[in-house]
Amino acid sequence: MTPRLSRSVEDYLKAIFGIAERGDAASTSAIADALAVQPASVTGMIKKMDEAGLLEHVPYRGVRLTERGTLEALRVLRRHRVIETYLCRSLGYAWDDVHDEAERLEHAASDDLIERMAAALDFPEHDPHGAPIPTKGGTIETTRFDTLADTRRDDEVRIRAVQDEDPDRLRAMEASGLTPGARVTVRDEGGGDRGMTVQVGDEDAPTQSVARDLARRIYVVREDP
Repeated sequence: MTPRLSRSVEDYLKAIFGIAERGDAASTSAIADALAVQPASVTGMIKKMDEAGLLEHVPYRGVRLTERGTLEALRVLRRHRVIETYLCRSLGYAWDDVHDEAERLEHAASDDLIERMAAALDFPEHDPHGAPIPTKGGTIETTRFDTLADTRRDDEVRIRAVQDEDPDRLRAMEASGLTPGARVTVRDEGGGDRGMTVQVGDEDAPTQSVARDLARRIYVVREDP
C-alpha cells in the first residue's frame, strides 16, 4: 500500500490544483497566498514535492502537477467534498459551517470511510456549494465557468457553484437566494464600486443589489435562449 502523504503535502496539492483549475499560473507567490504561508516555505516544499514526483517546474508558469500529483490532489478533493456533503445531508450542518470542518477531517478520514459515506449518500456528484466531486477513479467535471461578475445587462444565467471558504459570504449568498441552481437575470451589471442589480427567480421577483466582490465568487452558466 502506498504511504499516506502528509497533511502539508495534501494541502499543497489541493492548492496547486485549484490555482491551475482557475487557469492561473501556480507561481510561488500564488501558492503562498492560497495557503497563507511565506514564499520561502513554498520554495522548500516545492523542491521536496518535485523530488517525490508530484509536480514539475514550467518555465514562466511556476509549477504544475504531474499525473501522480493530480490523482493525489483529486483524492484529497474527493475526501473534502464527500465529507462536506455528508455533514450537510446526514448531520444537519449548514453549508457555511462545513468547509473548515472538512478541512480538518479530510486528512484523517480513510478512503474506505469516504467510500462508505459516498455510498450512504447514493454517490453524490456535487457538494453543497455546487462543486463537482471527483470520482473514485480520479476524474472530475470541468469547472471553468464564468462568474456572475462577468455577466452583462439582460443576461440570464443559472448558478452552478460558489466559492466556499468564507462563511460570512456564504450566509450573504443564501440570504439573497444566490445558491446553486438559482436562476438569475442581470438588470444592471454595475461597475467600479457600484454593485450589480439582479433578479433571482422569475421576472416578478424584486431586484436586489449584489456587490461585485461577492459576484466574483459565484460561478454561472448561461441559460438557453
